[in-house]
Amino acid sequence: MSDSASGPAPTTATTPATTTATTTVTRNGTPTVTTTAAAPPQLAGRAGYDPAFLAPGPLVPVPLPSDGTEVVVLPYTHFSVVLRPDRRLAAATVVGIDGGSLVDLDRGGDAWYLDPRVRPDEQAGAELYARNDLDRGHLVRRRDPVWGAPAEAREANADTFSYTNAAPQHARFNQAMELWLGLEDHVLAYARRYKQRLVVVTGPVFADDDPEYRGVRIPLRFFKVAGYLRPQPDGGELSVLASAAFVLDQTPLVEEVLASAAPDVPELGAFRTFQVPVADVAELTSLDLGPLPAADRLPALVAAAAPGVPADGDVPAWRSVGSPGDLLL
Repeated sequence: MSDSASGPAPTTATTPATTTATTTVTRNGTPTVTTTAAAPPQLAGRAGYDPAFLAPGPLVPVPLPSDGTEVVVLPYTHFSVVLRPDRRLAAATVVGIDGGSLVDLDRGGDAWYLDPRVRPDEQAGAELYARNDLDRGHLVRRRDPVWGAPAEAREANADTFSYTNAAPQHARFNQAMELWLGLEDHVLAYARRYKQRLVVVTGPVFADDDPEYRGVRIPLRFFKVAGYLRPQPDGGELSVLASAAFVLDQTPLVEEVLASAAPDVPELGAFRTFQVPVADVAELTSLDLGPLPAADRLPALVAAAAPGVPADGDVPAWRSVGSPGDLLL
């Protein structure tokens, strides 16, 4: 499948780095805090995510909007960000994880920076996260692209601290093992243990009525889709694509930050995680996920777990996930 979508073609940014940026958060016209972004690394020449990363499996393209929404594709080391300038956040990120060559690196001081390849007002910077309970949640998990030669791994580590790769996530949502962090750890542990290659697509589920805070509409839900190769039934070459998708909800936590009721959003339940059909994520986000929806293991696995549900019947219901043992992969 080609790396394209209907509507305007995305822009791929390659402008070299520039200077630091200082912003001031104001409340009723009175400055309350000044924040300064770190100097960005030199980003020129970044190759970004490779759609052929799962070869000999099929191409898994960069996830682009299927509804013509304008985006900017920003390549980094081993991953790419699909930025929606109108929301000042990523519509999606996609990373290739090489479980056989992962490198353990320290965080390196959390030097978050504005990407100079797009305007500051097209990305949400430090001012969004100052003096509140919102974390700069990595969309591409910091450790996922950190593989390869030492210099390459260090470059990938630093690249993940771009504000374009951050999304406002409540501290308890972002840090809780049973939610976002726990799911990420499970995906990374799988890649490391089996020396597998994985493609992981992550992003917010945007809604028109997402609540606004400091000039940014805060997404209430996030998604993650993992694609990987699994052995053929006859024991042949690893070439069968499989996928799994998850949606996580932070609605009750965001209400605390806003100190008022959030807009009416379909409830998943307080702080809960669901394994969902990949096709549902494509519909919720209006993203072209390439071959991942057709490779979804969930319908067949639900049918196997519940003989009364036909494998070729209706899309299975969203499954609540409380621990890795609840996953169907």
